[in-house]
Order: sequence, then structure tokens, then C-alpha cells
Amino acid sequence: MTPQQYVQQKAVASGSSFYYAFLFLPAPRRAAITAFYAFCREVDDVVDEVSDPGVARTKLAWWQGEVAKAYAGQPTHPVMQALMPLAADYGIEQRHLQAVIDGCQMDLEQTRYLDFAGLKGYCHLVAGIVGEVAARIFGQTDPRTTEYAHKLGLAFQLTNIIRDVGEDAMLGRIYLPVNELQQFDVKAHEILKRTYSDRFTALMRFQAERAHRLYDEAFALLPDADRRAQKPGLMMANIYRTLLREIEHENFQVLHQRIRLTPLRKFWLAWKVQALGRMS
Repeated sequence: MTPQQYVQQKAVASGSSFYYAFLFLPAPRRAAITAFYAFCREVDDVVDEVSDPGVARTKLAWWQGEVAKAYAGQPTHPVMQALMPLAADYGIEQRHLQAVIDGCQMDLEQTRYLDFAGLKGYCHLVAGIVGEVAARIFGQTDPRTTEYAHKLGLAFQLTNIIRDVGEDAMLGRIYLPVNELQQFDVKAHEILKRTYSDRFTALMRFQAERAHRLYDEAFALLPDADRRAQKPGLMMANIYRTLLREIEHENFQVLHQRIRLTPLRKFWLAWKVQALGRMS
């Protein structure tokens, strides 16, 4: 299997909404975003799939070394072999990849966040930086697009957090800020035991409203000069925001299940932005 086949397989297997936006990119940009996305999946999988924190730390340390070696011209992992020939063309820097690893390391050291400011720091590493790199690959020309990309990445991550409350709780993680749990009188043990209540629904509605605000703020920040180039990001936003609305429609029943959109619906939502320039 070639490095290119490896990263393609990794992207397809993930079932991610991002994959549907990649389909509409020209081949070189698609190759770059697929390789970068595969890198993000590799390091994220270390945290999600390795039960022993010590082993996970060792694996992340290996990835830090692999990134350093790759930028010194000696990549050994197929993901880095696929990514490195394209990194310079699209401004993918070593600091970007190390920041993503740093974000994954936070998952090994922190399972609660006291407030939204603390959660934002985590989201900056695992989503804002990813948005920044993606915007470069898509064809950013205006420096102001970076701020849009960071805000959109934050909106995506909050949508993920809302969707995955139940799954994350099974891993002992609660990303909803502690002071907001207290504000709505929701106890951590209720989430860990998958107990629904009107208080929980109110807390989740509060989270969803914040995410919607961030989507709107992100769209307002996107410069007109880059609107066409950043269509893939807008496709992802269309898919993710539709998912958020679906979760709202299901009254935040996220503790015992993962609410999803079908692959066909994701493709349709991406195509609408591509062909019609329309968000749902």
C-alpha cells in the first residue's frame, strides 16, 4: 500500500463529515487535506483507543519525534510520507502538527474544564489549528481568513462535544464546563450514569445556542475574497450545523446514542454549497 492509499483509506474509514467536503477539491489540494486529516486521526486515535495512559503518552511522544524527523527530511510513517511533499506548498508548518499532538495530550491529563475559557484553550489546539491548516490548503489569500477558520473550528468542536456527551462520559471525560454544570444544577454523576432531566436539556440548549452564535460569527468574519476558495469549509459547516439542528430536534438525546446524518444526506448538504452556494 502506498502512503497515498493509506491516508485515503484512513479518511474514508473514519466516516467523517469532512470527507464529503474533500471530494469537491482539485486533486493536489484533496491530497494535502486527506494526508493532514489522516495525521489528525492517527494522533486522536491514540487517545481514544489506547486504554493505558502511559502507553498513550509514549505513542504521542513517538509522534512528536516523527513530526520533527519528517520536517528534517526523514519521515517514516506513511501519513508523514504522504504529507511532507505537500506541506511547503500549502504552508503546513511543524508547529501546526505539534499543536494538534499537544491538544491530544491534554485529553490524557485533563477530563474536566472549569469554565469555557479553559475549554477554548483545548479547542484551539484540536480544532482551531486544524481549521487554520485547512483554510491554507483550501486556498486562503486573505490573512483575515485565519480568524474565521479558528472560530469555525471552535463551532465544529462544540458541535462534536454536544454530539458525543454520552460517548465521552463512558471514557470518563466531560467537556461541558464545570461552572455551567453548576449553573444548570446538573451533576457529573448524572451524565456518567446517562440520566436525562429538564436541567440537562436546558444545559445542552445553552451549549447549542453558543455553537450557533459561533457559526454566525465565523461566517461574518470570512472575507469576500476567500469565500469561493473556502467553500469546502462552508460545506463542512453546512453538514455540522445540520447535525446540530438534528440533535436539537431530538431534544438532546445524546447520552445513550450518537445522533448521525446519513452519508447520502452529508453528500447532499456538501453538494448544495458547491453547486448552489446555499447553506441549509
